[in-house]
Amino acid sequence: MESRYFTEEHEVFRDSFREFLQKEVVPHIDKWEETGTIERFIWKKFGEMGYFGLSYPEEYGGLNLDIFYMVIFLEELQKINSGGFAAAMWAHVYLAMTHLNKEGDDRIKREYLTPSIDGDKIGCLCITEPFGGSDVAGMRTTAVKEGDHYIINGSKTFITNGVYSDYLIIAAKTDPESKHAGMSIFVIDRETPGVSATKLDKLGWRASDTGEIAFDNVKVPASNLMGEEGKGFPYIMQHFALERLIMGINAHARAEYAVDYAIQYMSERQAFGKTLDKFQALRHKIAEMASEVEICKEFNYSIAERMDKGGYVVKEASMSKLLSTKIADQVIYDALQLLGGYGYMEEYPMARLLRDSRLGPIGGGTSEILKEIIAKMVIDKKEYKPAT
Repeated sequence: MESRYFTEEHEVFRDSFREFLQKEVVPHIDKWEETGTIERFIWKKFGEMGYFGLSYPEEYGGLNLDIFYMVIFLEELQKINSGGFAAAMWAHVYLAMTHLNKEGDDRIKREYLTPSIDGDKIGCLCITEPFGGSDVAGMRTTAVKEGDHYIINGSKTFITNGVYSDYLIIAAKTDPESKHAGMSIFVIDRETPGVSATKLDKLGWRASDTGEIAFDNVKVPASNLMGEEGKGFPYIMQHFALERLIMGINAHARAEYAVDYAIQYMSERQAFGKTLDKFQALRHKIAEMASEVEICKEFNYSIAERMDKGGYVVKEASMSKLLSTKIADQVIYDALQLLGGYGYMEEYPMARLLRDSRLGPIGGGTSEILKEIIAKMVIDKKEYKPAT
């Protein structure tokens, strides 16, 4: 099918990445879902294939490709039905590594970004706190300057790759008296004394290691400050647009997977002498589901195109996450219903898909927070600006 967004080269990449996932990842998914640990060999394979470098500069080992390679990467990860595995990959490559690329200096990029692209180091992004949730400006973690080091104290929670990653990108208050202007970003090695992590037990995303992390008098070199001191809040806000778009794309992709699976199941399952896809009530339900998914896809692709051209799309990305995750939850709920009793069985994909999808309206800014952000922009005419 012709597309204004995807070229022939994009589709060749999609086919090769899909084949890679089926061969190298899918055979291990059930084990990783059970253990909650993704084995290190697969990170290295992703690195060797260049999948972690799609969006990053050639100078540091990346491929510097357009944003629609990222879109394909995200979509295909959703269609192997492990939200946890997908989250571990994209949290590394588009949360932690985005900060390295945008705020890190040359030394930091060579020490952390290049091995991240190669699959030799895994990163995590630590912003959310146990008492803060979506209130980023209200964080309590502090970084106090002492000579040529900072001393970091505090805690973070719900951190994807928070237990097994090699380094942490952390936001902390360098000026606790200032709400927005007192925040800074650091990169910290996992083995730094005073860093500890506790693995969390979750409803879904079970293949990924989600952790609560404590920082107890952690001594970090001043050279590990990323960007300017005090600019952490605008850096975080700037990258939230990407994270929200990613979660919107993830949502439309898993919803599309659910629709496709339901259609296939209905074409094979018989009742009252005919296959389920011949019953008008069920056909019309599929028509509604497919229409909603298609609307989300087109909206998300248009945002991605604008972002690729340098647009600041915080409003549209927030809308994408708000609506795409809501629609995905409903579509997957309905797809499970179309499978009847089999939809409730673990050996079929909908049970896991339903659990994994439920995080969509929570992670990366809850739907309630996003509604208020969007309301500020469309009612109060508030304008969010990129970091300078």
